[in-house]
Amino acid sequence: MPTRAFPIIIALGLAVLLTATSLFTVSEAELAIRTEFGAIVGANYAPGLHGKWPWDQVVKFDRRILSQTYTGETFLTNDNRGLIVDFYIKWRVKDPAYYFQATGGREDLAGERLAEIVKDGIKTVVAERTLEQIVSSERAAVTGEMFGQASKNVAGLGAELIDVRVQRIDLPDEVSTRVYESMKQNFAKIASRLRAEGQSASVRIRASAERERTEILANAERDALRIRGEGDAEATKTYAAAYSKNPEFYGFYRSLQAYERSLGKDGDLLVVTPDGEFFKYLKDPDKRPGTK
Repeated sequence: MPTRAFPIIIALGLAVLLTATSLFTVSEAELAIRTEFGAIVGANYAPGLHGKWPWDQVVKFDRRILSQTYTGETFLTNDNRGLIVDFYIKWRVKDPAYYFQATGGREDLAGERLAEIVKDGIKTVVAERTLEQIVSSERAAVTGEMFGQASKNVAGLGAELIDVRVQRIDLPDEVSTRVYESMKQNFAKIASRLRAEGQSASVRIRASAERERTEILANAERDALRIRGEGDAEATKTYAAAYSKNPEFYGFYRSLQAYERSLGKDGDLLVVTPDGEFFKYLKDPDKRPGTK
């Protein structure tokens, strides 16, 4: 190899080395910052190829949602009872510069600090409530309050809290039986009180309904008797007006009705005086209406 080729090879090598140390790439799943002698001189790089000085350092972070689970954490309630809580948090890096300054870019250290912040939020929420309130209240409301308090403090780490969920709430074995028995008695008292109130309301409603029913029936019967009396009076008046025009025909018609009801039935025995009024129209045809 000619001697004059060595400078060219060395120059090409230096160019390749300079290019390699002056360029860096950022993927879709990464965030990156550029530091110069420990000071941040560039941040918020978009995905793609970027340039830097050879002596600059590039620190990359995962921009995807990260999840961590914590089990067996103990918290005290307002009535000084211990709770064993399992929870998990979901978070991601929001501001890489703040995140690097607060944690040095270490994910494990960031997870520890996030866990402490969330634990403080859970501790505050639990300490404001009794055990019965925590067990009987809606978990979504309790979780929402924890999330709201923790989110404010997480912003100082350059991270964004996505979700905080309580997976399990348990009691130490030595107090669980006593607590559950006390809660059972309290709920039994509440149930008895509500049942008594319901029975009292039921009796009151039934008595009121029965009184209204009696009043309605009495009023209806009174109106029926009045209407029936008025109808009978009107019918009597109508019959009287009709029959007064021909009293003899009315007498004959009533006698025929009496004959129909009294005569011609098997087994009947009728004893009457022959010269009585009953056979007046049978004995004397001249007594029939219309004859003279």
